[in-house]
Amino acid sequence: MDSMLDANTPLHELGVEQDILGILKTYFGFTQFRQGQEEIIRALLNRRDVLAVMPTGAGKSLCYQVPSLLLDGLTLVISPLISLMKDQVNALEAGDIPGAYLNSSLTPEDYYDTIRRAREGRYKMLYLAPERLKREDLRLLGEQVPIAMVVIDEAHCISQWGHDFRPSYFLIQSFIQSLPTRPITAAFTATATDKVKADILAILQLEDPFILTTGFNRENLYFGVQRIPYAQDKMRALLEYLKKYPDRSGIIYCATRKTVEDLCDDLNAAGFAATRYHAGLEDEERQHNQDDFIYDRKPLMVATNAFGMGIDKSNVSFVIHYNMPKNIESYYQEAGRAGRDGEAADCLLYYSPQDVQTNRYLITTSAPGEPPRDPELVGHNLELLKAMTYYATTHDCLRSQLLAYFGDTPGHYCGNCSNCTTQFESVDIRVAAQKIISCVYRIEQRGKRFGKLMVVDILRGGKGQKLLSQGLNTLSTYGIMADTDAHRIRTILDYLVAQNYLVLEGDAYPVLCIAPRSWEVIQEKTPLLMMLPKESASPRHKQSEDLEGLSSLDESLLSKLKALRNHLAHEARLPAYIIFSDASLQDMCRKKPRTPAQFLAVSGVGKVKMEKYGNLFTRLIQDTCGRHSGGPQG
Repeated sequence: MDSMLDANTPLHELGVEQDILGILKTYFGFTQFRQGQEEIIRALLNRRDVLAVMPTGAGKSLCYQVPSLLLDGLTLVISPLISLMKDQVNALEAGDIPGAYLNSSLTPEDYYDTIRRAREGRYKMLYLAPERLKREDLRLLGEQVPIAMVVIDEAHCISQWGHDFRPSYFLIQSFIQSLPTRPITAAFTATATDKVKADILAILQLEDPFILTTGFNRENLYFGVQRIPYAQDKMRALLEYLKKYPDRSGIIYCATRKTVEDLCDDLNAAGFAATRYHAGLEDEERQHNQDDFIYDRKPLMVATNAFGMGIDKSNVSFVIHYNMPKNIESYYQEAGRAGRDGEAADCLLYYSPQDVQTNRYLITTSAPGEPPRDPELVGHNLELLKAMTYYATTHDCLRSQLLAYFGDTPGHYCGNCSNCTTQFESVDIRVAAQKIISCVYRIEQRGKRFGKLMVVDILRGGKGQKLLSQGLNTLSTYGIMADTDAHRIRTILDYLVAQNYLVLEGDAYPVLCIAPRSWEVIQEKTPLLMMLPKESASPRHKQSEDLEGLSSLDESLLSKLKALRNHLAHEARLPAYIIFSDASLQDMCRKKPRTPAQFLAVSGVGKVKMEKYGNLFTRLIQDTCGRHSGGPQG
């Protein structure tokens, strides 16, 4: 492959700025890093192992692609799916970065030609599935070529406690140990509980790793649950949504292959261009259908959970779960395939009670010919199903439920989920807050301190032995909130702590204490407002609105820019978003660049893409908008 970047030549000799920000702009078109990216890159360049948990769309690939350009030697990227490798290598080639992949889609001739080029040092990055590590040619490659870094993508697959365990991932550590020199090892995943993270660290034997969890919150995603008692009514809800947003690209997940087949047929019969994906299809059809979706020939993909891991399609504007998944890890990863470009996107779950029974069956029942399920693992998966069911049926903030599950620090109200927008209201909590603070104060007067649960029990007039044996039922605040739901008291209590009206002291067993601000609540008369769930609410679905600013875009220009992008993508046999993402085209509409310098300021435009496409796009903008009207000048 001809490339402006020779893998054997130090970057400074090519005149490429060694600073990682220079690499970021030149090859990837961005002027600043997202949260966590720079810290991970610098750790890798300092030859430290890394475990990074970053949500889908947070830019994990840049974290290893940037240092791979600066490290001497080859970076191996272990990835579970062919689609990810193909997308990533296409994107690298679009930026003139030498990369390749090894998987079953290659002919024997192409496979061995890729191995030969890798031995010659022609690549900076080589993507492969973990199963390939068993091959003798990979072992020999590791002996013949310096391996600078081994990257494990979707690292949660190494843990049986994760939602997508793959035994082939156990090959990775033995392969690393077989190399003449131990490479830097970097593990990345979007979803991992503490138990899964501990497995990744132990099984991969990461040495003095830099561990970073950037947080799981993606503010551009709207989370919604629509509770539909009868499964046959789900199709009606889906058609209503698709008719409201006919030009959007999205994924519709189903629990079974039969549901995928039936739903895909029904959507096509209703006039929607949909395709399908599940493990029961022949390889050739799965690849063809996936390409139809990736290349925007079919905007709707109806699929089981066999589809999506590693799909880098940036303009997926909604993900609908037609059936409830078995666990929150799966749900959050699948839902996170929406809005990868940072634009507003919808993550919707259609829930019916039958979904729970279907999932219980899938968890507990072995397929014909399979050995009986491990009882411990079955019990673990049933507990995960309980958490998923609670998410689907709660009236609390949906985002808070997701973040709390992964150990992130949630708020109690996000304003961008179906529960918050339909079931929350602004409430004056001053009287309730005064009762809670008075209770903590009365406890302190007796020389005692207790945690949140005991305080809630006292306020509600609990009859627990510990409470009664310590005479806490004689407090003046005992039972003064008996008519208030315990969860509501706890929510208000957490808010008071967050706002420093009360403080928690102690690590192992934190207790509530009076704070200097406590007296503001007691003494002031003005309302103390808080967003709280309505006492009774019937959920209704709220669709996300278009991103702010989209309505002001020149729709005619955007349409022409997309047509040009699609033409270039068709000529290059690439997905359109590899040329430029929708977000980049929208930024062009906002900035209307007429010169190379102005075009370089567009988000997602680096030096390489400016040289390839700058003249074509700026000329189109000039012809459409005029050479001097509107947009920045200079």
